[in-house]
Amino acid sequence: MVGLLSGTSACCRWLLSLTILAVLSSTVSAELRHETLKVAMRDGVRLATDVYRDDKVPQAPVVLIRTPYDRTRQKEAAERWVKAGYIFVAQDCRGTRESEGVLAPYNNEGQDGFDTIEWVMRQSWCSGRVGMVGGSYVGAVQWQAAVEHPPGLVVIAPQATWSSFYRNLYLGGAVRLALIAGWLAGNTPKPDGVTAADMDQALMKLPLSDVDEAIGWPMPWLDAWLTHPQPGGFWTRVDLTQQLPQLRLPVLHVVGYYDFFSRESVDNFVLMQTQAAHPETRQQQQLILGPWDHGTIGRSQVAEVDFGAAAALDVAAIQQDWFDRFLKLDPATTDKPFSPVRYFSMGDNRWVDAQSWPPPGIRPTSWYLHSDGRANTRRGTGQLLPVPPAASQPPDTFRADPQNPVPASPVTAARPLKAAVWGPVDQSPLEDRNDVLVYSTAPLTEAVVFAGTPVVQLHVSADTVDADWVVKLVDVHPDGRAINLATGLQRARYRRSLLQPELLQPGEVCELTIELGPCAATIPAGHQLRLDICGSLFPLFDRNPNTAEGIFGSGTAIATEQVHHSPGRLSQLILPILPAQ
Repeated sequence: MVGLLSGTSACCRWLLSLTILAVLSSTVSAELRHETLKVAMRDGVRLATDVYRDDKVPQAPVVLIRTPYDRTRQKEAAERWVKAGYIFVAQDCRGTRESEGVLAPYNNEGQDGFDTIEWVMRQSWCSGRVGMVGGSYVGAVQWQAAVEHPPGLVVIAPQATWSSFYRNLYLGGAVRLALIAGWLAGNTPKPDGVTAADMDQALMKLPLSDVDEAIGWPMPWLDAWLTHPQPGGFWTRVDLTQQLPQLRLPVLHVVGYYDFFSRESVDNFVLMQTQAAHPETRQQQQLILGPWDHGTIGRSQVAEVDFGAAAALDVAAIQQDWFDRFLKLDPATTDKPFSPVRYFSMGDNRWVDAQSWPPPGIRPTSWYLHSDGRANTRRGTGQLLPVPPAASQPPDTFRADPQNPVPASPVTAARPLKAAVWGPVDQSPLEDRNDVLVYSTAPLTEAVVFAGTPVVQLHVSADTVDADWVVKLVDVHPDGRAINLATGLQRARYRRSLLQPELLQPGEVCELTIELGPCAATIPAGHQLRLDICGSLFPLFDRNPNTAEGIFGSGTAIATEQVHHSPGRLSQLILPILPAQ
């Protein structure tokens, strides 16, 4: 009995600690009241939390954002949400800015999200309904909190984020090197007096396990992520995908085609719309799929392409409408129907409403690779034709040198190697390299319209035990600009399984299926469709040393890679063509 009473007393003390522990500041500006508090998590670590509300509104639904990027930068958003009739709560994630603890990326966000929502629900100003908003890291913490099933969380709006962190970092067995090295360099404490090395050189470091040392200081999380290239137990804690269908949450999914989160965000929408356990939840999903990369969501200018005024979307207004519908339960919005999918068609630059992704009625249509064995560079003989080769053709060959990788973007004075972008840029300078194969249609006589996931099937071989194949789908304009639309890659040893790698037998032909990610475009008459194929997408992804020595190996080998396209060994682009309007 004494033990039980002691446990009850401890529990009560812990529950009391979830109340406001310290009011650090309190300011009132017009109708906006702002308080900064420290809120205790279950282990006693206190997180800096700002509460914005209108004193004239005694109780309202709450919009919560949890961020590692400084909660104090949310004041403008707070004013907008409070003006719309909500209470806005912004919190520094554990170990960031003014919050206590140590940042272990994503490691505590589920429990901390649960504890924070539980605290919010106990406040007199909370109506009993909470929604979460934000993108990237700030989007992932929403999924992490949601799968903990905190009472009161009724809607989320995770923008450009993941449900499987492994699938966000790795694609086809290759790792998004520049992304994670840059992020962790900016979020790992740097020793006093240390100057970061030039990232152009640091990202070339082998073995990959030493990249942090090449940058200039230890980064344990970078080492950990780079040295676990397969989706095993290391990643279980940050793999939420199988739990998503059990959620009873309306979800607004927003992402762009060029965003490195595009595959994950779109897959999350498709999973929730088609497999959510509750039929009502399936009908409470919306996907906004634009022409953006990670830093340009809602804008018209993306890298080198201006997609026109239509691409400039007020995402904040869309989020508010979603929350008015499902958080505030405003009859003015709940009675209005909404389209489950709104996607942007690049080329004709317009928004299209659909009931699903991909849109209903698509027809997989093939264009086949042809050449006389000289498809190297854009001046070669590579062709994309609607009919397969009728007779044997010599394979096309290129040499992939890890010491001279094909850059992800053309290197210019304004865009060094380390500044490679995910967005649309003119690929023609890269297409002049002899280690890039180029296959093009003739100028189109009528527009090609597609929406979905383009797929490339290749028959390939190499003289090394491993190699990468990178494929870009390109829209060639009449003036010669070659604008990338979608990209995919495959590390050959993972061609059949990420968990059971299988080395190449030098010279043996094998088949690769490479998905290029979500994409919708209209390629106008007079333009050309093109495929570029090479052996690297550096430094957006790590180079393949072609040796299969593993993550701790430092040796490299030049791979002679071939693409085959003959009867029985067809290589083809498969586009999800939309029916004629």
